Amino acid sequence: MTPYVLVVEDEDALATLLDYNLMKEGFRVERAADGEEALLRVAEEPPDLVILDWMLPKVSGVEVCRQLRAGAETRRTPVLMLTARGEEADKVRGLDTGADDYVVKPFAMSELVARIRALLRRTRPELVDERLEYADLLLDRGRHRVTRGGKDIHLGPTEYRLLDFLMQRPGRVFSRERLLDAVWGANTYVEVRTVDVHVGRLRKALRQEGQPDLIRTVRSAGYALDTEG
Repeated sequence: MTPYVLVVEDEDALATLLDYNLMKEGFRVERAADGEEALLRVAEEPPDLVILDWMLPKVSGVEVCRQLRAGAETRRTPVLMLTARGEEADKVRGLDTGADDYVVKPFAMSELVARIRALLRRTRPELVDERLEYADLLLDRGRHRVTRGGKDIHLGPTEYRLLDFLMQRPGRVFSRERLLDAVWGANTYVEVRTVDVHVGRLRKALRQEGQPDLIRTVRSAGYALDTEG
């Protein structure tokens, strides 16, 4: 299952940067521009982790964190507070409110991703397995490497994310719309047929040297990673 991260950030440029980089790292990302929208999104679908800005319109990040900790379904949801407030007293207040980690802007994206993975490893270890295997296919997230039968498979970033998602649920058929949401993100507006293009590229890369096709096309339904393909 792809880890679902909710980014609550009112600065559009930073939210877009987080969205892009976290998707590249294999996360499913949704965005909220203020505290009120964040609470609505959480009520619709509790995330696996929340990246939360302190200074937000409508409802502050501190209050959002308090409400998450008060909710039955979200009291254990990891919260990483992301803020320009770097004073020691602010950090203490954020952590006392219930945040699990506290990152001060500006920050290195690699450090942020490492902290996210560390939080998920403690709370949802099944979501951050470093290696996925199916048939003779191996995807090593730690090394960002894909092999089939021990031989390297070179994939573009979108094909890599697509394969990562399919390998988490082998045999299950996913519609094009579901793949768009999971791989490109619900806030990205691209044609549904774009999925067909990238599945075609992935299929071609995996079938080097005449190996059997591992991607099954289900007419009018979608695609699956399946040895029956």
